[in-house]
Amino acid sequence: MSKNNNYASIFLACVLGVSGSVNTVAAEKSLKIGVSVSDLGNPFFARIAQGAEAKARELVGDKAEVILVSSAYDVERQRRQIDQFVAQRVDMILLSAAVYDAFEEAIARAQQAGVKVLAVDVKAAGADATVTTDNPQAGNIACRYLAEQIQGTGNVVILNGPQVSSIIERVEGCQRVLAEYPDIHVLSSNRNSGGSREGGLEMMTHLLMAYPHIDAVFTINDPAALGAEIAAQQSGRDEFIIVSVDGAPSVVEAMKQPNALIRGTATQSPTQMAKKAVEMGFELMQGKTLDTTEVLIPAVLLTPETTTSAKQW
Repeated sequence: MSKNNNYASIFLACVLGVSGSVNTVAAEKSLKIGVSVSDLGNPFFARIAQGAEAKARELVGDKAEVILVSSAYDVERQRRQIDQFVAQRVDMILLSAAVYDAFEEAIARAQQAGVKVLAVDVKAAGADATVTTDNPQAGNIACRYLAEQIQGTGNVVILNGPQVSSIIERVEGCQRVLAEYPDIHVLSSNRNSGGSREGGLEMMTHLLMAYPHIDAVFTINDPAALGAEIAAQQSGRDEFIIVSVDGAPSVVEAMKQPNALIRGTATQSPTQMAKKAVEMGFELMQGKTLDTTEVLIPAVLLTPETTTSAKQW
């Protein structure tokens, strides 16, 4: 997740016919979804929009519309976006909240207007339901692998990011694992990479200047990992490995390259995440009671040896 100051808004019109698996009642309905994500420059968020579109198309065919906007981690902008969705008479909102507890009033206004609000990727106070990666588990498996790769000893840095729930939980999951290894020393854990390639490059460059020897790096997402690797290449440093979270296609390909520093990434499933959120929101629209209001999607560790088993986002 990366910070991007460019506001983006695109309309995705669902043009395919009704799937044969959709029942007659669903086929007669229309579905208008507002999606507010953090950064459309990050392919992860583009996949969330595509997943929402695909599920909406499955449910109502050509009577579906998805409106996609970016908050750029700007709380006031995202509040306005929620209110704008209500004015546009959407049926549900998929929200990747810039801050966990900053939108309760806006969410309540949407709900009072009959709009279902689903928190996606990160938690949002007041949402009707939440679908995220199991982020503590993702940080756990990534840093367990990192610790094993450096044989439980050495200097580690953590490239942090915007303080949304997903990133906080990944870092906490990582730190709990590293605390089990008394010979691993965490040199830095509070540098904010912004979750972007540019931020990863900048923060990693500073860390390389500050520390003459680093054995491993944990980054909170794949764009930051790619930036950290570029920083290493520009600095002529190759003594460390990088482990991340996302499972992005770009990092899967990067890990296949000779002498790659990125050695692992805990996968996320943005398409599956969005589809599940739309499914839950649609059930709520039908007056159904959800079996659960919080869905955690487990992460799977990918390494250079297992990239052939990588699933499509």
